[in-house]
Amino acid sequence: MKPKKSLGQNFLNEDKILNDIVKCGNITKNDIILEIGPGTGNLTEKILEKNPKKLIVVEKDKELSANLLNKFGKKIDVINNDILKCYNILKYDIPIKVFGNLPYNISTKILIAFIKLPNLEDNFSKFIFVFQKEVAERIIAKYNSTYFGRLSILTSWKMNCSKIFDISPKSFYPVPKVWSSLVVLDPKHKIEYLMKPRSLEHITNIFFNQRRKMIKKPMKQLFSDYENVALKLNLDLNLRPQNLPVNKYIDICKLYEKLN
Repeated sequence: MKPKKSLGQNFLNEDKILNDIVKCGNITKNDIILEIGPGTGNLTEKILEKNPKKLIVVEKDKELSANLLNKFGKKIDVINNDILKCYNILKYDIPIKVFGNLPYNISTKILIAFIKLPNLEDNFSKFIFVFQKEVAERIIAKYNSTYFGRLSILTSWKMNCSKIFDISPKSFYPVPKVWSSLVVLDPKHKIEYLMKPRSLEHITNIFFNQRRKMIKKPMKQLFSDYENVALKLNLDLNLRPQNLPVNKYIDICKLYEKLN
């Protein structure tokens, strides 16, 4: 099958890497698995070797979807759709484990779409995702580090995440220009309640669009009495956005929602 550049297709085909990815999922016979973007079915085949209860694959490419049906038949359920149009309807009796070698061009959109789901931890138990290495660094970054930003904050609000290993471009066809990384994300069972997840997106956008500026400027944009708000939240207005820990952004978001 010829990869389509428009869909960001880079097929992972190194046997050892595929086996290592599946190991990270700790698949049992009672598991329901969702695979995003299975492509030619290399990872699909490894998942099936673990005999899960059910394997659902979401593949946007019609030709690849037909190929997967021919290859695996009734062993899998194939959904020929864009994951961003159907991720919120995939609900079963038990939480799903999700695998995905995600297209570089929409990987962050896919992750954020899942993060914004209400009751995430009730519907999903684990995410095992391959990202571009730089994106993975942004996901796992801690405050006071170069990569810390919007994606770090949004992810750590609802997920515990860790980078497992890096993957060479040579493990893919066609060979991409960048390295990739495997990241495992476990939904938290207790999170800070926010009325609207998009409020946190909005606030982090404002802060990190000006990441080299002191936080005084974005605070001024968000609150008319920003100095009193900073005092209430014990914020040093001379800090940069990357110097604030995640819990401070949650506190800012809660107060912002309360006042709006």
